[in-house]
Amino acid sequence: MSQCPAVPSNVLTCVPAISLCSSTFQFPPADDFIRANACNKLTVIAEQIRYLQEQARKVLDEANRDADLHHVACNLVKKPGNIYYMYRRESGQRYFSILSPKEWGTSPHEFLGAYKLQHDMSWTPFEDVDRRDAEINLLDKLLSRQAALPPCTEPNFQGLTK
Repeated sequence: MSQCPAVPSNVLTCVPAISLCSSTFQFPPADDFIRANACNKLTVIAEQIRYLQEQARKVLDEANRDADLHHVACNLVKKPGNIYYMYRRESGQRYFSILSPKEWGTSPHEFLGAYKLQHDMSWTPFEDVDRRDAEINLLDKLLSRQAALPPCTEPNFQGLTK
């Protein structure tokens, strides 16, 4: 049997001198590492689930808002891409107009808000129109560039970042 050298005790180390071939030296149990690794992965999945639940709530809230807005009285043919201004009559009835409060001057009814009707028939609050239009323009660019993406069998972001 050959002799295994021990780490000299005069070498600066964070561990005590041990024989490299010693069968008595034990690494921490693999079970602890496996459990910690599984817990880390499950934590990431739990965060993703919370994010997806939040996104689902947002989708449902927007769908409810859109359905509600489509039931608001409107004596016009609604056309995607246009801004509509919502008012409330004294009777409580809500209605859409194409006249903004500035265009109307002194409106006889309470102004409730403005919305843009999107091409997918969803509604965007006026204060979010610029942001939403920028998102749509970016997505349109990605869709038009999609045909130019190189074929690949592995996931990558080549062609999407520039």
